[in-house]
Amino acid sequence: MRVVVAGATGRIGSRTVAGLRDHGVEVVSLSRTSGVDLVSGQGLAEALRGATVVVDVTDAPSRGQQVSTEFFSTATGNLLGAAGAAGVEHYVALSVVGADRVDSGYFRGKASQEALATRSTIPHSLVRATPFFESVEAAVTVGTRPDGVLVPPLTIRPVSTDDVATTVAHVAVGVPLFGVLEVAGPEERGLVDFAADFLTATGRTDPVVADARAPFFGAPLSERSLRPGPDVHVGHHTFAQWLEQP
Repeated sequence: MRVVVAGATGRIGSRTVAGLRDHGVEVVSLSRTSGVDLVSGQGLAEALRGATVVVDVTDAPSRGQQVSTEFFSTATGNLLGAAGAAGVEHYVALSVVGADRVDSGYFRGKASQEALATRSTIPHSLVRATPFFESVEAAVTVGTRPDGVLVPPLTIRPVSTDDVATTVAHVAVGVPLFGVLEVAGPEERGLVDFAADFLTATGRTDPVVADARAPFFGAPLSERSLRPGPDVHVGHHTFAQWLEQP
């Protein structure tokens, strides 16, 4: 089995590559440094020659709606086109929980990516992840004000990037799902609580304030927008374990 990973040098991509190699498959890493540009299509045909599976863990350069939608529409379209021409048998894409119901921001870009995969003739699998642990840190950074940290009042189940990459690699070596698998962390709490834990772990005493106007992933969200369904695959790593890492 020859698996091509697009976005192989990123946080999820590098871990996915390692997980696939643990499964004993041949892995080809795609990135601009390897001479492949998904937006222009440069180098794609040659890179996908002989591939059995394509794993797409690319990410947009911005969380903004316009940039995200343009990137995913173009890059995914080029990748699927080249994959079809190469006779690829399985396309696996990493998406986000909420892509099917949040009609704004980054989620609209991910929805466009999912739609292209679903309409393609290539058998597909979509892995939707809840926010990564790192998203809590990002929310704290964006929400920091002189009088406290403002974050939206969301209920979330943040997940480890290691658990997401492991799930993506497992799906890639299996049969196509022709649908969606959700993956989430083991704990469900308010983003306010996770943010407070992060601040405590980093030695900060800022108060955390729930503000419904505060955006997350570039969009205002309702309290349960990012909750996965009942059949979610649950990761092993906890937020506390992530905070303890050096």
